[in-house]
Amino acid sequence: MCRRVEIVDGAVVVLPAPLRSHQRLARRLADVLEANCGPELAVVTGADLRVQEAPLVNRRPDIVVYDARVPDEQVLRPVDCRLVVEVMSSSSVTADRLSKPAEYAAAGIEHYWRIEDRGGSASCRVVRHVLNPGTQNYLRHDVDEELLTVTSPFAVTVDLCALAS
Repeated sequence: MCRRVEIVDGAVVVLPAPLRSHQRLARRLADVLEANCGPELAVVTGADLRVQEAPLVNRRPDIVVYDARVPDEQVLRPVDCRLVVEVMSSSSVTADRLSKPAEYAAAGIEHYWRIEDRGGSASCRVVRHVLNPGTQNYLRHDVDEELLTVTSPFAVTVDLCALAS
C-alpha cells in the first residue's frame, strides 16, 4: 500500500493512502471548484502546504484553492491559499476535526471545509469554517448536506449527492 507523508512539529507522520472513494470525491469536488474559481485562482489536489516553518508543519490537504500566480515549483504557503479542503476518513477524524483546522486558522487561511461521508449513503456533508481574523480561529460557518452554495471565496454551487455517488 502506498503511503503519504506529512511533517507535524518536525516529525514525519506516515499516512495510509486514501481509499479510491475518498480520492474520487476529492477529484470531483476539485473539478467543480476549478470550473468556478476564475482565472485568478487555481486548484490542486494532494499538494504540499507549508503551514509553519518552525517547528516545521507540512500538510497535504486533499484540495487547495490558491493564488494562480504562485509558480509551479514553489511550495504553497498559507498566504497563497484561499480555501483548504480535507475529506475526512476513518484514519483522519481527529486531525481533520481538531489539529488541521487549528493549524490552518493560526496560519491565516480564510476558509476551511471538511467533507464527511454520511456512512455509505449516496451523499456527504460539508462543514464549512471561516476565519475570524481577530482571533485567528475558525468559526463554524455552516453545514451543507445535499447542496452546497457559497459566494466566498468565490461563487459555486455543488450537488453533494453527485459527488458521493
